[in-house]
Amino acid sequence: MDQAPSTHPALSLLENLPPRSAKPRVAGLTMVMDKGLSLMEAEAFLENAAPFTDLIKFGWSTGLFNRRLKDKIKLYQDAGIRCYMGGTLFEIYAVRQQVTTFKRLVEGLKLDTVEISDGSLDIPHDRKCEYITDFSKDFKVLSEVGSKDAEKIIAPYRWIAMMKAELSAGSELVIAEARETGNVGIFRSTGEVRSGLVEEILTQIPSEKILWEAPKKAQQTWFIRMQGADVSLGNIAPSEVIPLETLRLGLRSDTFGQFLGS
Repeated sequence: MDQAPSTHPALSLLENLPPRSAKPRVAGLTMVMDKGLSLMEAEAFLENAAPFTDLIKFGWSTGLFNRRLKDKIKLYQDAGIRCYMGGTLFEIYAVRQQVTTFKRLVEGLKLDTVEISDGSLDIPHDRKCEYITDFSKDFKVLSEVGSKDAEKIIAPYRWIAMMKAELSAGSELVIAEARETGNVGIFRSTGEVRSGLVEEILTQIPSEKILWEAPKKAQQTWFIRMQGADVSLGNIAPSEVIPLETLRLGLRSDTFGQFLGS
């Protein structure tokens, strides 16, 4: 059986590890939320976590407050990690009729990826898809589905319809909303997974086209048990990247028996 790639030689001695794709990955992505790491903190983070990190999102508008943002972006990109500004920043510009300014900002930062979302701003879905199509001409687009408003419940058929439309409009991946708190969108206010919603989405949308926001260990465990090691997960704290990788490989008690004998 293929073994999980790692810089740690001890893992090469272990049998019955699940297959784990290597970077650059198209499945099993880990998206990390950077909410304002300094350049030195980013360097320390990359020392161990770079092989297991695929995407870094500068959460909501926090990227605007990074004094050495361009240096940090280059640091991440040199480590083979794609960076992008949080979707809320797109909405901040959109509500002010400054989408062109946002595009210039992203270009100036030499980012190749953008997130288009409507979690805070009500954008007609046809208009959102137009934004996706427009940005996809020059960037890789990740689009987020779901509301940040815990009171706004979206029926499963609407999740599916919106995801299909956004993928058709040019999104590379659709992101299932949960916020950095993990208590909205695909999760109940308690943090419990809306399992019926997830299962219904997966009847219509290919799993490799979805990145599930899952900031909490119990949520990550649920998705790994359901979809295996190569499920794409996001809104991971920098300090949780290595713990998540151990979950993916069955090297933590929560998934200890998941892959034994497979």
